[in-house]
Amino acid sequence: MVTLLTLLSALVAVAFFVVVIAFLARIVRTLELIGGEPTGYSSRTSYLAKLAFGLRAIEQQTSHLAPEVTRLNAGLESIAGGLISIDGHLAGTIESVVRQDQR
Repeated sequence: MVTLLTLLSALVAVAFFVVVIAFLARIVRTLELIGGEPTGYSSRTSYLAKLAFGLRAIEQQTSHLAPEVTRLNAGLESIAGGLISIDGHLAGTIESVVRQDQR
């Protein structure tokens, strides 16, 4: 009985690994159909490699934007404060003109 259960367990384990290997092979085949042969960045057939290379280039070229955006936000906040002050002055000027016209 123990020998039979051991043999069945071994067969199930082998079957499991065969199924895993078969599905991994199908996944690799599908990825190769999508991305071309995995031959490197210089290959014309490797579209996924080109995409990865392009995304890395974009990341490198835009990496300096984060500190600049922080500085820009600080500048825009000060401009917003100035515009609120100008709005208050314009409202006072309009009120003065309206009072002057009523006389």
